[in-house]
Amino acid sequence: MRRCVVFDLDGTLTASGEGILNCVRHALKELGRPVPGDEQLRAFIGPPLKWSFMHCAGMDAEEADRAVAAYRARYGTVGLYENSVYPGVRPLLRMLRRRGDWVAVATGKPLRFTSRVLEHFGLLRFFDRVIGPEDSADAGKAELIRAALPEKWDEAWMVGDRRFDIEGGREAGVRTAGAGWGYGTEAELRGAGCDFYAPDVAALTELLCPGERRPRGFFLSMEGLDGSGKTTQMDLLTEALRRDGFDVLRCREPGGTVIGEAIRELLLDPAHSEMGDETETLLYAASRAQLVREVIRPALEAGRVVLCDRFVDSSAAYQGGGRRLGVADVLAVNRMAVRDTMPLCTVYLDITHEAAMKRRLAASEPDRLERQADSFHARVEAAYRELLTRDPDRFVSVDAAKPPEEIAQEVAKLVLHRLTEAENG
Repeated sequence: MRRCVVFDLDGTLTASGEGILNCVRHALKELGRPVPGDEQLRAFIGPPLKWSFMHCAGMDAEEADRAVAAYRARYGTVGLYENSVYPGVRPLLRMLRRRGDWVAVATGKPLRFTSRVLEHFGLLRFFDRVIGPEDSADAGKAELIRAALPEKWDEAWMVGDRRFDIEGGREAGVRTAGAGWGYGTEAELRGAGCDFYAPDVAALTELLCPGERRPRGFFLSMEGLDGSGKTTQMDLLTEALRRDGFDVLRCREPGGTVIGEAIRELLLDPAHSEMGDETETLLYAASRAQLVREVIRPALEAGRVVLCDRFVDSSAAYQGGGRRLGVADVLAVNRMAVRDTMPLCTVYLDITHEAAMKRRLAASEPDRLERQADSFHARVEAAYRELLTRDPDRFVSVDAAKPPEEIAQEVAKLVLHRLTEAENG
């Protein structure tokens, strides 16, 4: 049996309200119209744009056309990126593709914008067909849904968050699911006659993929010298991944568990200057083993993206290189701790040890490791470069001397590329 699932875009796949409302405000100001409050503006999300300007702002057809042009001028450059993928959408799309269902998009948004949004978030490859009107026309929802379906099908669903999606689906002769997480209300969707009301993406997933296991998640790590800007870039990458629809769990090394945090205190306390290099190495491995067992593996099985601040590469660099225990020997010590749990992708923030330490000392009091001599940090930098050579397919290296915003954009682009490749696999 061939099943088809057709999705609306705004309010169903992506939370586009911020960009839409900002563009509506812009268009109203351009035409010298008063800008209503947010509650009234929300009526613009979902219906055809020209219809909204006519029925929600009282414009005639000619003025509404000018408003649409002003709206799209801003939307095409700024507004479409003021957007995010709803949590749970990515794994649902992966599950539908795994099942072999026909998956499509039918939206009133112009096709050129729709394709750019889906491509921006790495979602375009999940769909067999993407249907939207040309810029000069507002096609009816039923017409768009019919165009999104294949020639032959046995069962089809239209999933949308506004009554226009439900009414269009019924007119097109398909079953309808109301997306309760979007911009319509439960009363609106039920009043339009939806066959199923889904209060959240999890409920829709259970409807469409009952009892199926969520796809396994992905493991990422970030590495760099102390002072390379890891904390800032971890924050920015977490935000970017969540906008892209990934369920992100952050953790750090050493630490992340009760046992790991106790070990962290031992390792970083400046009072423990007598700690042997081998003891230090084994303590890091012990903390890591606990983190892998207690946090990382369960999160991956639950379909989450784990983003770890440092992992085994830090031990190889700091103890293997800095402490002169040997990169290969430290990696060998850690094999039992991590077993087969290694990152899909490791971001390395590339900066010289001199520049990194200058930044670090300007920020706060150094810990026990950071108090080491310059030659120690030079060896750590050299060891990281050896690791990049050893495993070039896993690492992505980014110039950490650039402004933080530029670094963040590059990191997000590189990581999303790795994740979307892995989703295809």
